[in-house]
Amino acid sequence: MSDLILFGVICVTPIAPIMPFGILQKLSAGQAATTIVFAMLAMLPTAFSYGRMAARFPVAGSAYTYVARGLHPNLGFLAGWAMVLDYFVIPVTGVIYCSVTMHRVVPAIPYIVWAVLFAGLSTFLNLRGIRTGVRANQLLLAVMTVVIVAVIGLAVRYVWGEQGVSGLLSVSPFYQPAVFDLRTLATATSFAALTYIGFDAVTTLAEEVENPARNLSRATVLVCLITGIVSVLLVYLGQLVWPKYQEFRDFDTAYLDIAQRIGGVGLFTAMVLALILATFGAALTGQAGAARVLFAMGRSGVLPRRLFAHLNAKTLQPNYNVWLVGGVTLAGALALGFERAGELLNFGAFLAFMGVNLAALRAALREWRAGLVRQAVPALVSLLGFVSCLSIWLSLPAPARHLGFAWMAIGVIYQVIRTRGYRAPFGFALERAP
Repeated sequence: MSDLILFGVICVTPIAPIMPFGILQKLSAGQAATTIVFAMLAMLPTAFSYGRMAARFPVAGSAYTYVARGLHPNLGFLAGWAMVLDYFVIPVTGVIYCSVTMHRVVPAIPYIVWAVLFAGLSTFLNLRGIRTGVRANQLLLAVMTVVIVAVIGLAVRYVWGEQGVSGLLSVSPFYQPAVFDLRTLATATSFAALTYIGFDAVTTLAEEVENPARNLSRATVLVCLITGIVSVLLVYLGQLVWPKYQEFRDFDTAYLDIAQRIGGVGLFTAMVLALILATFGAALTGQAGAARVLFAMGRSGVLPRRLFAHLNAKTLQPNYNVWLVGGVTLAGALALGFERAGELLNFGAFLAFMGVNLAALRAALREWRAGLVRQAVPALVSLLGFVSCLSIWLSLPAPARHLGFAWMAIGVIYQVIRTRGYRAPFGFALERAP
């Protein structure tokens, strides 16, 4: 259970809102804290749905498995295809931010060198096996916890010193009447959801965890809740320290300006270290999740078994998949910027989230009709998760939707060819959805 929560928190990263903070402030007109709360309210019922489906199907594959077995195999493939996009882009965003940050600190070393370094190191650790990843995550979490505590303490001291106790109790980070607009906040929330992306990576380890029926369901919700509480606090304090977001030196690294204001060079350096470790941790665990999703799809026959279902005899890792994801990560880090990569990540993630919510809703309704009255609440929660995810997905910017639809079109074409126009089954199509 503790390793699952650790894995999920590191994949999301406990300082996740620090990376999109400046962009969120710009998109929300200085009300980023509200977007973090809105995104958490959407993610919690979705995490609940993931937990319920993981308890029903404690096998690798996450959204792919749950939608294929809970709704329909062909829909399962499309959910898995969207999820593959999600997990491909998670390590891309991690490597991009690591490289951008280090290039700002050491501009003499080209960005491409940092990208190759971080993508290569993530691939090496994942080839060594999940145990190595867990030990690395423990170190990452310890460092990030120290930095988070320092940021919170120094931010409180700074605001208290500048404005007194009343300055710590402001509604402006959540609501500013002059600029408050629900449509604007909806667009910003679609980017704020990036803060929570990756919590579902917990379910990709279904076959490697003890007592999955209990631990997976609890871990997904706890990871989401922990992330939300820490994120709201960090964003709230950041807005109090630096209310005029227009004056940031660079929106991509805006929180570094806040760290320097409240803690000088020391905290600035510590924040750089924490950001590197956090985003690298996301790249590490995201690559592991992507490799296991591809493994599940290969094992079921949806993707070629010889390549995607291969396991290394010594480490029991899907090493071909790890190498493939590592190559895609490097290519993506060289071709995309952080903001575009984050939007693309959300496109795939929320398609998969909607599928899992529908699968959980169908399962709950079936059990409810069978006489389990208590299943009415899970059905309502899953319905709420679906509606919330749909509203966020529809609010994504047009460029992200265009790239995402292009990816999904490739998946549909592949599926049509493999099924000869949906006349022949493949993968989970050999099984009846329970």
